[in-house]
Amino acid sequence: MFPSRINQSSLLYGPLEELQELAFIERPVRRSLKTAEEIDQLTVDEDLNDIERAVYLLSVGQEVQRTSVISNLPSLVRQNPAETFRRVVPKVREVLNGSGAEIQLAAAASFLTILQDDIILIHTHTYSILKTVLLHLNHRDTVVSNAWLETLLSAINTLPKETIKQEVLNPLLYQSQLSHSLQARLASCRILGKVSCKFDSHIVKRELLPLARSLCQDVEFEVRACMCRQLETIARATGVEDLRTEVLPDLVELAADEESSVRLAAFDTIINLMEMMDSDDRLHVVVPLVMAVCEDFSQADEAVVASLSFQFGKLCTGLTGSLSDDQKGQLLQTFKALCVAGLQTERNQNDGNNESTLIRCNCCYNFPAMVVFGDPAHFLPELYPSFSGLCCDPEISVRRSAAGSFHQVVKLLGPKVQVVHKELLALVQDDALEVLDALMNHLEETLEPVMSKGDNLTLDNKFPGLLSALLLAEQKVGCSLRWRLHEKLLQHYSCLARLLPGDLLHHNFSPRIFTILTTNKVLPVQKEAARTLCTFLRYNRKQEQRQEMMEQLIQGLAQGRSYWNRLRFLDVCEMATEIFSRKYFNKHFLIPALELVHDPVANVRYKLCQLLPRFRSSLHLPADKQLLQQLDFCVQKLLCREKDKDVVATIRKTVLELDKLDLTEPFQKRQERDLLDQKKEKEETLLLEMEQLERQQIEGKPNSEKHIERKRRDSKTTLSATKSMSVSSSGATLSSSGKEIRKAKLSRSRSLSSQPTTSKPTSSDRSLKVRDLSSSSGLGKSSMLQSKEDSLRTTHFTMATQSTSSMPVLIRSNTTSLLDRASALDQRDHRTSTLEHRTSTLDHRTSNMDHRNNMIDQRASTIDHRTSTLDQREQRTSALDQHSKTMERGCGVKDSQSRKLSINRKSNSFNVQSGRE
Repeated sequence: MFPSRINQSSLLYGPLEELQELAFIERPVRRSLKTAEEIDQLTVDEDLNDIERAVYLLSVGQEVQRTSVISNLPSLVRQNPAETFRRVVPKVREVLNGSGAEIQLAAAASFLTILQDDIILIHTHTYSILKTVLLHLNHRDTVVSNAWLETLLSAINTLPKETIKQEVLNPLLYQSQLSHSLQARLASCRILGKVSCKFDSHIVKRELLPLARSLCQDVEFEVRACMCRQLETIARATGVEDLRTEVLPDLVELAADEESSVRLAAFDTIINLMEMMDSDDRLHVVVPLVMAVCEDFSQADEAVVASLSFQFGKLCTGLTGSLSDDQKGQLLQTFKALCVAGLQTERNQNDGNNESTLIRCNCCYNFPAMVVFGDPAHFLPELYPSFSGLCCDPEISVRRSAAGSFHQVVKLLGPKVQVVHKELLALVQDDALEVLDALMNHLEETLEPVMSKGDNLTLDNKFPGLLSALLLAEQKVGCSLRWRLHEKLLQHYSCLARLLPGDLLHHNFSPRIFTILTTNKVLPVQKEAARTLCTFLRYNRKQEQRQEMMEQLIQGLAQGRSYWNRLRFLDVCEMATEIFSRKYFNKHFLIPALELVHDPVANVRYKLCQLLPRFRSSLHLPADKQLLQQLDFCVQKLLCREKDKDVVATIRKTVLELDKLDLTEPFQKRQERDLLDQKKEKEETLLLEMEQLERQQIEGKPNSEKHIERKRRDSKTTLSATKSMSVSSSGATLSSSGKEIRKAKLSRSRSLSSQPTTSKPTSSDRSLKVRDLSSSSGLGKSSMLQSKEDSLRTTHFTMATQSTSSMPVLIRSNTTSLLDRASALDQRDHRTSTLEHRTSTLDHRTSNMDHRNNMIDQRASTIDHRTSTLDQREQRTSALDQHSKTMERGCGVKDSQSRKLSINRKSNSFNVQSGRE
């Protein structure tokens, strides 16, 4: 029983050691990690300035304090360079003697920052820094030595030539000897390559080149390889003339070195200098070297083969004019072998080879250059299998590299782009998001050649598969946690508005983008979706679809039940001010946005207050006077009735911005904004014209019917002109007959009178002249109308020809297959509609001329009526003459009086006639 009790107590209270640990925890904890003495040592007088404090800490401070002062040295130099170099830098030199690696690295980094930022004057203090750098260049620690070497190489860029020659080159001659350490000789190689670009070619040839040759013959292969890579800089400093005689023989010798790293360095240097070589050097030096490596690349070192694969495109492009057909074919076969390097081994082994994967990645990088080298016309039989294999490679890094260079390959293929359609689908549908990320970087450049080949029926049939693949890719990225990739994908999907037809875009992509806008919880993704949706709306050419999208935005977002959706509508408005013109924005977006002033959620009103200055800048007076009044009412409502303190503070700040909006904005910036807005409005007008052209193409009459209708209108115009001519000629005939009648009446009245009288031209003559003028003017007007119509037709056809040749470029630079096929019909329909419009205008003008001729005829008939009235009065006068003669026969006594009376009456009748005329 007793042991059992012990076990129970141990279970209840635990082992004795745990109890002791608990007792240790209950001990009083030491509140300070430093003793009083340590605190006194770390305490610095507050009255000291920065320079004095730095000197004090470097003198008596601990290592961590000294490191802090040395790291802060660039800021001290900026504040007071003279005092820093007079008092602080000497203390730094004292501290560096015998200090640890941490202080050495901090000092090297500080001096490098001072030299790179140009904080100090070069001729004043660089020399003092150079002395410190050269003193610690040969530090026993390799990391510290390399840090000081980088500082020295940076200092060489700012040092004058004389200082370099005295302080750098003289120690360099001494350190390059074999008696010095390997680290010193490697530093000499790098310094030699750096200083070669500071001197003239004859100095480099006389003083630096012999030293470089001696280092190329060093016993250590690391020195030979390092110096071989510096020969490129030395060769460029000597010039093209001395390349063949001075540098190239050494490179050829190093290319046959026993060490692979030296051969690799020589190979890379020769390829980099190939642009400076003439055709003979390329033919006799580079081509044999490259062919030797290609023949034995399977037995060559992997590092050499990896370097060859990286330089292969540049190599083949530079040697194009120096290769025979057999050598060109051999290079293509070598490139094909490099594209599948390591795949056979990886199938047998589970672990992949990193060098082989790197080789295939380099092949993806060089594939566009190899397409140019092998001629795009021969892509299908020569390079397509290799490209297809790289796009379906088992390694993700290889497929990612293939996706990165896919847009260049597609651009080079041109009309044969349908060959790689399957590979494009494979990359879009790849399971690895890294591949899709690389493809998204150049999505527009990739899809533009693919979707612009609408006349290719084979490719048109593959459109649905590609569109569904793009939608599935977006859904796959949306389901992942990589929201930055989702944001990038939506950003690049906006290019589809320019590449796809409006119907496909509206029915396939717009609903998905709207769903992302309303359901996604990541704010950057939602804002990018808002921008993409505005872009789709901007370039949609169908009025019904645009209206449907606007109603969906207003009902689903602006009038949505969730305040989150209403905030997203304000984001859409913010994007719309950048994408649409002011006129379009004010017509469709501004009023629903201002109505959110009544929103019950303060966050929505807060967002609206922030956007009010942007809305105000979109208004243009006096056209938008009513909208300005509504915006002012919105501001007044927020100022008077708002209760949320954040919204009140924001609206007060917004009011100040609105007051200063017109005054603070520069005139040039305002003018640039107006020009940009005019450009946007013009593009929107062009989109409407494109919509009208499409409707005319679908609903318009055939060309034959339009031609017949045009002929009918022309004949109608001719008939109206003929009618006006006939009316004027009939008026002339009537006027001539009336003249003859009046002449007969006048002769009769003169024969009845006993005494002949001479009078002024009668009213009948004047009416005859008026009618003659009216008939002649009718003929003139009809002939002028006919000539004007002919001239207008000629001018119309000339302008139609000019308008078709100088038609402005529409929004889509690369139209879809539907618009490509119908472009000629659209232009023809546009010309026909323009002709019909102008013909109708001429018909209207002709009818107006007919109406004017009718008015002239009415006036002529009125004059005829007045003339007939005068004739009747002449008849009455003749009757009075007859009566007077009868009175003379009956009363001979009063003959003289009757004659006087008749003469007076005749004169009075003539006076009345002349007055009436």
